[in-house]
Amino acid sequence: MALTIGSTAPDFTLPGWYDGVADFSLSSRRGNPTVLAFYPGDERLVCTRQLCTYSDNISDMHLFDADVWGISKQSVESHRDFAGARKLKMPLLTDADNEVARAYGIVGPLGVRRSVFVVDGNGRIAWRKVTALGVSAPTTHEIRAALGALTRAA
Repeated sequence: MALTIGSTAPDFTLPGWYDGVADFSLSSRRGNPTVLAFYPGDERLVCTRQLCTYSDNISDMHLFDADVWGISKQSVESHRDFAGARKLKMPLLTDADNEVARAYGIVGPLGVRRSVFVVDGNGRIAWRKVTALGVSAPTTHEIRAALGALTRAA
């Protein structure tokens, strides 16, 4: 079941890569928004374009005190190689068994659906976009608009 706006975001702790291996917990971000960018896999054409665009615009997200986390099932080592090759400025988390993706309701018959969730500082889903076929990604403009709406609502 897909989460709706206003739903409590399922908490999780996942291993990831960002200048080294670390665990990332959604609950540790309480008080600040977090952008969760679920993607099918490292070094796939649309995924690479999506994450490079988010990374290139990371300073825009930081203006809202938001972190952006990429999440896919690839290993931390795969994420390290992908992030290094693409010079990504954001953590990439490993959801090896798609447990977190299932909790967010985005696993379909073909695997994880490309999706972005903006979780507000209270741990609630403030915005979401789940793609039908996964060939396009939510844009940074859409994400910035969602983060801006959070700021205006506060």
